[in-house]
Amino acid sequence: MDRRSRDLRRRVVDAIAGERRGHLGPACSLIEIVRTLYDEYLHFRPDEPNWPLRDRAILSKGHGCLALYAILADKGFFPLADLPTFCAPESYLGGHPEAEKIPGVEASTGALGHGLSIGVGMALAARLGGGDHRVVVVTGDGELNEGSVWEAAMSAAKHQLDNLTLLVDYNKLQSYGPVHEVLGLEPLLDKWRAFGFGVAEVNGHSVDDLRRLYASLPLESGRPSAIICHTVKGKGIGYAESAPEWHHKARISDDELAALYQAIEEAP
Repeated sequence: MDRRSRDLRRRVVDAIAGERRGHLGPACSLIEIVRTLYDEYLHFRPDEPNWPLRDRAILSKGHGCLALYAILADKGFFPLADLPTFCAPESYLGGHPEAEKIPGVEASTGALGHGLSIGVGMALAARLGGGDHRVVVVTGDGELNEGSVWEAAMSAAKHQLDNLTLLVDYNKLQSYGPVHEVLGLEPLLDKWRAFGFGVAEVNGHSVDDLRRLYASLPLESGRPSAIICHTVKGKGIGYAESAPEWHHKARISDDELAALYQAIEEAP
């Protein structure tokens, strides 16, 4: 793990440190996905968050918002010093992202299964308006249990939205247990291909592999793209990796907080 990935994970823990709670595991599986998006792919202006020509990114798995907040603060959409107000009374950094309150958040999410539908609308609007900006939607794997995701997928293919990319954070663990036990998704790649998407798989913690795939978008002309990002929930904190109890953590003690920072520094 390089210095930048450690620093972003430290910022996730900085945010948790205020109210001592939050979805740590879902955020840590996302770090390299959002880092590479914002460092390498998306066009945006932090000082002009509603710049009309910006690319749009939607975090459909809103409970992973700590990773989004970490990168948005890093890019200057809002002060890093605000991260520890996460989930505090009156803070604008809530447990799920709200577009009306947080600069850089394109859509309010939290109720799962809606992000891809919003992304389809944004991509279609760009097409009809003659814009060339790109739309990226990040979903969770358990979120794919929602039927509305697949309705949106059919619509994206019908309209040949090759300006739309779906990234699936496939960490294989949801709040109720392993994804394959709750409601299995395999063969996931074949399903997206059957729904009319250009498809690819990638190690979702490999910045180099993610960078190469983003540079090749759209994967197929005339088709939306779906990239299955294989990740580990809680990545970078050994004892929290693939551990359901770290999906959401509350009442984090001083000792646990210190252990989180230490684990990030010692991660291989």
